[in-house]
Amino acid sequence: MTRDEFNAFCASKAATSHVVQWGDADVWKVGGKVFAICGWADGRDAFTFKVTPLAFEVLQDQPGIRPAPYLASRGLKWLQHYDEPGLSDAELKTHIDVSYDLVASGLSKKKRLELGIPEPKNI
Repeated sequence: MTRDEFNAFCASKAATSHVVQWGDADVWKVGGKVFAICGWADGRDAFTFKVTPLAFEVLQDQPGIRPAPYLASRGLKWLQHYDEPGLSDAELKTHIDVSYDLVASGLSKKKRLELGIPEPKNI
């Protein structure tokens, strides 16, 4: 996935906002809370997203995937796809979808209704 494809995919989700921060990282938020980041890793794009505890345990040691720098070191369940083979584009999109749902489900029902966010899927 390219950075442009990542940004287009994240922009297609309901009630998202985009900022560029942390040294040119594309940061995507829902309801003001981060759900996906495209930054850098050794000169190439790296994609960071929130995961379930099970996905964190299963994927964290896969080649091209690691616990997300900064976030995971603080006990948060975030992974970073930073190198090959990593995840396929379809798998990465699925994990970004789950990340969005995890973050959106943490918003109050009132906030979700205000933003027009669909009821979160069972995660």
